[in-house]
Amino acid sequence: MIAFLIKMMIMLIIVSCSNQNINEDVLDNIEYLENNLIEFTSPAAMLNPDSSQLANPKTLSERMAHYNTPGVSIAVISDNDIKWTKGYGSMDNRVASPVSIETIFEAASTSKFVTAVLALNFVQKRLIDLDKDVNDYLRSWQIPENEFTQTEKVTLRRLLTHQAGLPTTNFSHDDTIGYPTLLNVLNGTSPALNAPAIPELIPGSQWQYSNVAYDVIQLVIEDISGKSFEQNAKEIIFNPLGMKSSTFHYPLEPEMAKHEAMPHDSEGNSLEPSMHLTALAHGGLLTTPTDLAIFTREIMLTYKGKSEKILSQKMVKKLFTNEFDLDPRMFGIPISEGLGVLLIDENNDTVFAHPGSNLPGLNCWLIGWLEKGSAIIVMTNGAVGEVLAMEIISAFDYRYN
Repeated sequence: MIAFLIKMMIMLIIVSCSNQNINEDVLDNIEYLENNLIEFTSPAAMLNPDSSQLANPKTLSERMAHYNTPGVSIAVISDNDIKWTKGYGSMDNRVASPVSIETIFEAASTSKFVTAVLALNFVQKRLIDLDKDVNDYLRSWQIPENEFTQTEKVTLRRLLTHQAGLPTTNFSHDDTIGYPTLLNVLNGTSPALNAPAIPELIPGSQWQYSNVAYDVIQLVIEDISGKSFEQNAKEIIFNPLGMKSSTFHYPLEPEMAKHEAMPHDSEGNSLEPSMHLTALAHGGLLTTPTDLAIFTREIMLTYKGKSEKILSQKMVKKLFTNEFDLDPRMFGIPISEGLGVLLIDENNDTVFAHPGSNLPGLNCWLIGWLEKGSAIIVMTNGAVGEVLAMEIISAFDYRYN
């Protein structure tokens, strides 16, 4: 542990900041976050820490060592503007390569936020209706009809809000046979080993988190457009916003691969990534906190009526409309589903968030406050990095909000 801590301190010295003109206030805020993390006790306490948590601040370097998380990258938005971005530690413990603001992480389930915005762009163009049977739009495959779909159908709204009745599943495959196509995944056929995208509940009857539901959205977008999901994301979101370090393509192209963060297990051991190569919409985004901040800022500005590069203000307000209240026992606080993001009502503000965690050890947290115009994106490359990110978010919320 001592050797790991010394190594972490060295890497913290070799951090990379953005080239923006950082003023004294920003430097003070950076220093605050680096030295005043609020120890995690529960999801509910992340946004409402108690006095004992506040009285015992932790440093970022201490908590990185505590959670065996080699690398962290942060982007901060305040007053609807990206104020600073910074990287800490190592993107791969095997070679001690420093995290910079160019380091690319797996966004994991935070990808669903981007997928939702992409899908709503198609709704805005009247290419798909939120409440029509998605089988009306699917050409290369159909959601099988069964006893659960006799009266209620799978719609885009239900897919986006995890109310389509599709199974909760992760994805494995038999690599002795080959690699599954997207249709293999949706059908649950060899070499895919996941449960198929067949309703097991009446659509609209209850909430059940489903990765494969978002991969149905992927196929809907591909069938409507005649283009790959990756190409749609590039043309509609990444290129217009200048998100040059973002892609749904894996493995990364050689130049981007130089900046790829490796996953690490709970002991801090470097491992090989385990990205799915064909089912992309649920967790296949690779990006940087800076790019996610550009994306988040655009959505927040659109909400305020100050930009419409991807969606209209009306459509963004649909994105952040409460569609379904989750059981508060899940997280200890009232949380609802928007159209692809989690929503929390807090002190006359709407908080939107989407965490993500990909095995074997890459994590992302994106959270923003619509009325305050503040947000933070934290990406890590440790198996317990998601908890570390929540400590950083807690300190950010206390400082900025």
